[in-house]
Amino acid sequence: MKKLSVFAGIAMLVLPSLAGAQEVTLKMGHAAASTHIFHTGLEIFSKKVADKTEGNVKIEVYGDRQLGDDKQLLEGIQIGLIDGALVSSATLPLVLGAASFDALQQPFTVPSYEQLSAVLSSDLGDELLATLDEKKIKGVGFVDAGLRHFLSKDKPVKSLADLKGLKTRIVPIPLHKAIWEAIGVNPIGMAYGEVYSALETGTIDAVEINVSSIKSESLYNAAKQVTLTGHYFWPGVIMISGATWDKISDKDKAAIEEAGKEATTEVYALAATQDAQTITFLEQNGVTINKLGDLDDLKALTSPVVTTWKQKDPLIAKFDEAFAKGQ
Repeated sequence: MKKLSVFAGIAMLVLPSLAGAQEVTLKMGHAAASTHIFHTGLEIFSKKVADKTEGNVKIEVYGDRQLGDDKQLLEGIQIGLIDGALVSSATLPLVLGAASFDALQQPFTVPSYEQLSAVLSSDLGDELLATLDEKKIKGVGFVDAGLRHFLSKDKPVKSLADLKGLKTRIVPIPLHKAIWEAIGVNPIGMAYGEVYSALETGTIDAVEINVSSIKSESLYNAAKQVTLTGHYFWPGVIMISGATWDKISDKDKAAIEEAGKEATTEVYALAATQDAQTITFLEQNGVTINKLGDLDDLKALTSPVVTTWKQKDPLIAKFDEAFAKGQ
C-alpha cells in the first residue's frame, strides 16, 4: 500500500505531461540534492534536448527526491508513472536485475574521468544502455557523481587496519557486499536518504561515498574524517520510460539521443574539475582529509572480486578490457 501511495502522489505531476503528440513536457527526477552534480547534469541534458528538438520536448528537473528515491524512480519508470530519471547505476542490478551495470563499479579498474567518459560515449556505452530496452526503459546518457571515497564519523582511517569492522553503509547489491567484505568492514545496506541520521545516531560508523554527496547532503556536519581511496566512480544513468518514449516522434528521439551523448561528455568534464574544489570546501568546514597508506594492499584485496565479476556477464568483461586500454 505504501508503494501505491507514493506512485499515486506523483501521478498528478506526471501524467498530464504527456498531453499532445508533438510537444511534450517530461518530468524527470533524481534522488540527490538540487545542489548536486546529478541535478546540474540533468539540467544540461534538459537544455540540450530543448535546443535539439526545437522546443518539441521540454524537460522539468525534480531533485531532492521529490519524485522518489532511486528504487521508487525505477519502479515508476517501468510502469510508466514517471517520465524519466537520473538513477545511480549501482541501483539497476538491485531493482531491475540489470547485472551488466556492475561493469561500471569494478574496483580500481577505471583510470580517469576522461577514460570513463570516452568509453560511455562509445558504442560500448550504447550497448550497455540498450540492455534496458527489455525493461521497458530507454537509456540515453550518463552523469557521474564522482569518485567514491570513505567518510568516517570520528575515527580517522589511514590504514587497512583502521577499516576493520567499521559499520559502513553500502548499496546492498552483491557486488558492493563482496567488495566491502573483502576489505573487512561491516557492510550495512541502507537507503541513501537515511545516511545522515544514521551517522548522527551512530547506527553506522562510516559510508563509502563521493565528495560531491558529502557536500550536497551536508554529511560533513555529521562526520569529519574523509579518506581518499578513489575505489570506483559513481555513474548515474539518464533514462526515459518506454511508455513516454513511444509518444515521441522519431526525429525527436534521435535528437534526444544526441543530447544524451553530448551531455555525458560535458558533465564528465565538469565532474573532473569539481573534486578538488569540493575537497577544499570540506576542509574549510572542519573535515580532515586523509590518505590510505596501504592503498596498494586495498587494491590487492579487491582484485579477486574483479576477476570473479568479469566472468558473470560478457559486458562486464568488455568494459574491463576497454578501461584497461586507457591505463
